[in-house]
Amino acid sequence: MPQEDWNLQQVQENPYSQVPDPFDVERQPQQLERRVRELERQNERQTRELNRQNQEITRINREVNRINQEISRLSQADQRHTNRLNRLNQRLRAVERNLNIPFTATDDGF
Repeated sequence: MPQEDWNLQQVQENPYSQVPDPFDVERQPQQLERRVRELERQNERQTRELNRQNQEITRINREVNRINQEISRLSQADQRHTNRLNRLNQRLRAVERNLNIPFTATDDGF
């Protein structure tokens, strides 16, 4: 068992010294400042790109809205024309009945 205790103790101890390197300590604030500036520039680039994308999304949404309004307008016009055709068809059938003309549907519906 003493052999196992020695191995366990060796694994738990850090074999490397934790003494900071003085050169590293002096450079650390500079490295941190450089990293902060780099992250700030990256943040600015990402912000500009997000703003550009938001403007593009807004432009596309306006265009989609305009297209939807046009579709709605055309759909309403189509419905009015369909209603008018139905009324004309009913009048035609009434005239045919009054004249005793037999109705025969053809390929074009008349």
